[in-house]
Parts: sequence; structure tokens; C-alpha cells
Amino acid sequence: MRNISLVRQIATQTALLIIGLFVAIPIWGMARLAFDGSLRSRPTEFRFFPKEWSFEPFLQVLDKPYQSVDFLVLLKNSMMVSIGAALIAIALGLSLAYAFARFRFPGRKTGLFALLLTAVLPPVAFMTPLYIILGLLQIRTTLAALVIVYSAFAMPFCIWNMRAVFQAIPKEIEEAAFLDGAGDFKTFLFITLPLALPSVAVTGLIAFLMAYSEFALGWLFVDKADNVTIAMAIYAMTQSGGAQPWSYLGSLAIIMSIPIIIVFIILQRTLIERMMFGSIDG
Repeated sequence: MRNISLVRQIATQTALLIIGLFVAIPIWGMARLAFDGSLRSRPTEFRFFPKEWSFEPFLQVLDKPYQSVDFLVLLKNSMMVSIGAALIAIALGLSLAYAFARFRFPGRKTGLFALLLTAVLPPVAFMTPLYIILGLLQIRTTLAALVIVYSAFAMPFCIWNMRAVFQAIPKEIEEAAFLDGAGDFKTFLFITLPLALPSVAVTGLIAFLMAYSEFALGWLFVDKADNVTIAMAIYAMTQSGGAQPWSYLGSLAIIMSIPIIIVFIILQRTLIERMMFGSIDG
């Protein structure tokens, strides 16, 4: 076992401490806002702890946090949009990812480059064409439009990630299935997909998070409060000029984070392994 010098250990621990504080302090700041019952608008002074501990902000946002819209309506909109976008991105991306991973065909490299380009371009670059197309289809101001928009943003990432997963699966496993008489579709459905399913699930979760947390661009496709998501409601609170106490903003942000925290706690080992190594269990 290699010995690490004391200076290097101190430097490493210090760097990790700085990174930890960089992550933890904003989270604590949001929690401090959420439990501060003394706020009547924006905070006007720095405090490390709430001036007046209270659960009242949580009770308020669980009732009608945004323009008299029930919290359950916001939650329903967020879940419908996020889950729908993730399912569409995965369902449409699976076949394309497998094709790029296993087959050689004309335009393959050009297609991969186009996907990479769409993945790195800012989402606002696609707003005008999507706005026009969804307007022509007369669904621009519906939740279906948000599902289509967010799935379009997530699909390039999903395809690239799932392509790497399929490439990591040994071809010999599929060739053995071909020798037993299985066709391409049967081999993919019963052999390749089950092996890749944990990584595909992680990809779907990330696509869900992309839609669940997006708030800025969605306003182009919403014309009434009943179609607003939780993330959009939080953004609207920050733009209200202090019309609502910022303790509402903090408590709503914490409530929004709870489902994600629960999923991460349950799947943390799988998530870390798949995102860092992209491994396929033997």
C-alpha cells in the first residue's frame, strides 16, 4: 500500500472540505430561509440561523403556493411533464442508441456529430422552431407541449449515454443468441436490453431530473397558472419583487427536493457505479 505524505493528506482534506462547504452552504441557506417565520419579503440581513423558527411556511406552500393554485396541481404537472419526457426520450432513444452502437451504416458519423452538437447547444437555440411547430399543431400552451420540449432536450444525452452502455455489452452474448436462432429484435429485447436496463434506468432518471428542474424556457409554453410546474413556481417567486415571503420559496424548494433525495438514497450505489464507471455486471 502506497504511503501518502502528511502535506498531501492535509492538502487533499482541505480541498475536500472546501468542496463540501461549497455544496453544503447554499443548501443550509435555503433551509434557513424555509424555517424562518420572521420573513415578510426578501431577507435583508445575513443570518446563519432563522430568527424565528416556524413550520408555517411549509403549511402555506402545501396549500396554495402560487397564484391560488393548489400544491397538488403543481406536483401533478411536474410529475406528468417529467415522467412523460423521460419515457419518450428513453423509448425513442433506445433504438437509435442501439443502432449507433452495433451497426455501421452511411451517415453514422454525421448522425453522431449532429447528436453531439444538439447536446452541447443551449436549449434556447431550439425555442423558435419548437414554438412555431407546436403553435401550428395547436398544442403550444398545453402540458403535452412541455413534454415534447423537455424530451427533445433530453434525447441527445439519452442516446449518447445508452450508446456507451450497449457498446460495453460483449457482442459474443448477442452472437450466441443469433446462433440459437434469435433475430435482431428478439436478441435486443430479451438479451441486450435486460443487461443494459440498470444503466438505462439511470439515464431515464437523469432525463427526469432535467425536466423536473427546468423553469426558464417552460414559460414560453404556458399561458395559465394551472399548467405551471413546481420549478416554474419557485422561479416566479424570485421574480415577484418580495411580494411573498422568501421562506415560502425555501420551503417549496425543500419539498421539491424530497422525492429526488428519496430516490437517490434508495439507488445511491447503483447511481454512483453507473454514472462513474458505466459498468455492466457480469
